[in-house]
Amino acid sequence: MEKPVRTWPRGLLSRPWLLVFVPINAATSGFGVALPLLILISLHGAWVDVALAASLFNGAVILASIFWGYISDRYPTRRKLLLLNYIGFALIFALLSVTTSLPIVFVLYTVVGILAPAGASASNLLMLEKFDGRERPSAFASFQEMSIIGGMAGLLVGVFWLVTNHPLSLLLDAMALLASASVVMVWVAVKDSPRSLSTEHAAHHPESLLSRLRPGADWHSILPFFPARLRPGPAPIARFSRWVREEVHHELPLILAASFLFNLSSNLFNISYTPYLYSLGLGAASIFLVNLGNNFAQSFSFPASGNLTSRLGADRLVHRSTYVRSLGYLAVAGFTFVALSPGTAFELNVAAFALMGGAIAFYSTASSMLLFRAVEGHEAGTRLGLASALGGVAAVAGAVLSGVLSVFGSYRLVFLVSAGALLVSLPIWTMASVAAIRRRSGTPAPTPSPSPGARESSGLPVAETQ
Repeated sequence: MEKPVRTWPRGLLSRPWLLVFVPINAATSGFGVALPLLILISLHGAWVDVALAASLFNGAVILASIFWGYISDRYPTRRKLLLLNYIGFALIFALLSVTTSLPIVFVLYTVVGILAPAGASASNLLMLEKFDGRERPSAFASFQEMSIIGGMAGLLVGVFWLVTNHPLSLLLDAMALLASASVVMVWVAVKDSPRSLSTEHAAHHPESLLSRLRPGADWHSILPFFPARLRPGPAPIARFSRWVREEVHHELPLILAASFLFNLSSNLFNISYTPYLYSLGLGAASIFLVNLGNNFAQSFSFPASGNLTSRLGADRLVHRSTYVRSLGYLAVAGFTFVALSPGTAFELNVAAFALMGGAIAFYSTASSMLLFRAVEGHEAGTRLGLASALGGVAAVAGAVLSGVLSVFGSYRLVFLVSAGALLVSLPIWTMASVAAIRRRSGTPAPTPSPSPGARESSGLPVAETQ
């Protein structure tokens, strides 16, 4: 039985300085829900404006991840990168609170996408450098707990802020203060490690991989990372071509295809979901509560996901969690067929989004373990960087598709397409499991049988000999 990634820490805090990640996660979680509401309510924007903002953000994330990965490998200054990231967030959140122009919102949110990978890369490498091999599994689990707690705290701040009739725009000032709290805490409590590791090291630790590839609970996507060997240039292109030839009959391309569909559907759904809730007549506080239900479910399911992966097997768990999440999408699609009062819509969506939150926690652990298993013994950094990059591409594609459907489609179509993409990924996961069993047993991949008219002596497929 494969050894599971640890998701339940031995202690809630492996080190007191991990508390620095609570306020910043509260700020980004609250911001992730507040921004589309700012566009829809305060600036009188539309669904397409939310999709455009997400497209710009995700596009910036992909390009900036390459840059910040290079900086992280060349200049081992994790503390400075965290400070830059958190100070930048605080300033942008404060600026957004007084912005009255949609184009300026788009620009500022693009800058958020440029800054976001700096903090993700620095925090991940800081964890690898500060903890030795024995401590890392529990330390990363503790790090994830701080992220979950911070995310829930940020949403609770949003709920209490809005139910007390404070303006939505000023909520961004509260998020700026939370980001500033992490700035102070990093300044006081975090020091750089005397040893320096590169982004390539994330490929050799499943807990580190999970923290990089695990999607957030809000409408943001994963933040991709690009080890040095995957950064743009002729050599990575040549390696990718060689990899396609070598891996065509293995499970890794199937895992990447299934993961792409999952990330595409998640981003398509999440980006469209807040505008949908607003269209039902739900208030801003109620929309924050719906998102809180998602985080709350994750807070229970993610810590247990490691043990469940071990007991059920990652292959089985990734199937079940994907299926459950698709049921959540279909349930929300079903809501669009009936006229719901805001109260009923709120209750149904809290339940549905909580179901999806629990499912994605189990999925992220199981799929990360399958990915780690598939690349073990190969050029892990390059392959994991490729998987991460595809996640970023799926985020952009989901945002663009959301924008297209906002003009030519409907919320119902979005939710049905999201469910359909997940259901299509299920047989792909099955094929990946079969390919993995075949690889471990040493059984060669099946080859197509030649047709009666084929020239058997050529050894080439029929299409190439005709």
